[in-house]
Amino acid sequence: MTEMKSLTGALRRRSVLKAMAGAASIGPASVLAQAGAPIRIGAVLSLTGPGAGLGQPERAGLLLAEKDINEKGGVRGRPIKLLIEDDGSKADLAKSKAEGLIFGEKVLAFVGPSLTASTGAIAAITNAERMGQVTFTGLGPPIEKSYKMLYHVLPPQHLNAKAMLEYAARDAKARRVGILHDTGYGQAVLTGLRQFNADYGVEFVAVERFEVGAADVSAQAAKVRAANPDLVFVVATSPVPFRNARQMKITQTIVSAIGSASYDYVRGMGEFADEIVFPEFMVGEDPLPRQRDFVNLYRKTHDSLPKNFESAGWDALQLVARAISKAGPDASRESIATAMRDPYEGVLAKYDFSADDMTGIGLSSYVYSKLVKGRFRRLPFTATGA
Repeated sequence: MTEMKSLTGALRRRSVLKAMAGAASIGPASVLAQAGAPIRIGAVLSLTGPGAGLGQPERAGLLLAEKDINEKGGVRGRPIKLLIEDDGSKADLAKSKAEGLIFGEKVLAFVGPSLTASTGAIAAITNAERMGQVTFTGLGPPIEKSYKMLYHVLPPQHLNAKAMLEYAARDAKARRVGILHDTGYGQAVLTGLRQFNADYGVEFVAVERFEVGAADVSAQAAKVRAANPDLVFVVATSPVPFRNARQMKITQTIVSAIGSASYDYVRGMGEFADEIVFPEFMVGEDPLPRQRDFVNLYRKTHDSLPKNFESAGWDALQLVARAISKAGPDASRESIATAMRDPYEGVLAKYDFSADDMTGIGLSSYVYSKLVKGRFRRLPFTATGA
C-alpha cells in the first residue's frame, strides 16, 4: 500500500511538472491570453452575395487582428473571441443575425456590417442597447448622425465624393462627367457628388443608376457613352459596371470610389481591370511608412497584399480592444462604447471618433492609385481641398 501511494504521488508530481513545462513552452503571452473567460465581440459581414468583395477582406483583417491581440496577451489577460455571421448582403438578414449576437450571445461590442443599408438596420439596435458599433461603411443616410454609439472606419460618402472630384477636376481637368452608380453605396456617394460638383466646375452630363447586384448594366453604360463625357465615375460594390463600361467602348478615364478598390473586384473585372483610378488609403504594393508593419504581417500570413477593407478590419478590432482595455472587460457596453470616442491612429487612416461624421478622416489622408496590369500603382497626385 505504501509503495502504491509513493507511486501515485510520483505520478502526480510528474504531471504537474509536465503541465508547467507545457505552459512554459507556450510562452507568457499565450498563457496570459488563456487566463479568464473570452471577451465576446460580435460581427456581421457580407461574406456572400454582392457585398462579398467587401466582407471577405474585412473578415481577413478582423481575424488577423484577433490573432495578433491574443498572441500579445489578449485584453487585460483575457482573449478576444470574435463571433462572425454572414448577412448574405441583405439588410433584413443582417438585422436578425445582429439580434442573435446581441441578445443571444451577449457580445460586449459589435463590428460591421459591410453595406450601407445593413448598417442602418443594425445601428438602430446597437443605439437602443447603448452598444458600440464599428462599421465598415462611411457616414451615409442622415439618420446615422442620431446614432451616438456608431463609429466608422471608412470615410463619409461626401468625403469620397470630394476625393473623386479632386482628381477629376485638378488632375484630369475634366469638366463634363458621366456617372454609373448602384442604388446602395453608389446612391450615397452620388448625393455628395451633387453637393460639391459645382465647387469644382464639374457638370454631370449623364447619370445612370442600376440595382445593387445587377448582372448587366450595358444599357446604362451605353447612355453614359452617348453623352461623350470627359471622364466617367463608376460607383458600386461590384465589378460588373466596370466590365460593361469598357465593353460598351467607354474609353475615357474611369474614376471610382474606395468601395471597388479590392482585389476580389479586380479579378472580377478580368481583362478590363486597367487604367481605373481610385481615391483610397492603402496601396499594398507601395504602403505609407505607418502601414508597412501591417502589410508585412498580412503578406507573411496570407501570401498576398492587403487593401482598404483588410486594413479597416484590422483597425476596427484593434479599436474595440483598446476601448475594452481602457474601460475594463467587465465594464458596461455603454462604457466601452464611450471609450471608443478618442482619437486613434490606425493602419488605414487617422481617426477622431468624436467628430461629427463619427470618423474624423480628412481629405488629405487619401492616396490615389491606378490599376496597371491588375495591380495598384500609387499616383503622385494628392488632394488639397478641405
